[in-house]
Amino acid sequence: MSAMRPVIRSGQLNLSRNHFHIKTGQAMRMDQNPFFRKIIVPWYDSDTACYVVIVCMGIIIFFAFTGISVARENPDTHVHNWVPVLLIVLSTGVILSTLIRLLKRYLHRYAK
Repeated sequence: MSAMRPVIRSGQLNLSRNHFHIKTGQAMRMDQNPFFRKIIVPWYDSDTACYVVIVCMGIIIFFAFTGISVARENPDTHVHNWVPVLLIVLSTGVILSTLIRLLKRYLHRYAK
């Protein structure tokens, strides 16, 4: 069996067994007037979605503070205070990360 060697005839590259053809003069040309579009933000990263996340996390923080006050009333449930504290810490982390994301977005948007 012979090795596959490209056969070049009149500006064409032809590999006969793979049916691979490249013709000269048909290269993809760069568009002289590129059309730049606004970046599409996914729905879960929109400003409205971020505000909804912040409100939901605020409700969870309120629920967690209510849980702490209820757990302090009964001495048997003092050992379970870690659950509402964990809710407060995690919700606060989500709120802070969302606020940082919104702040970066607004600073980038209005820096121009």
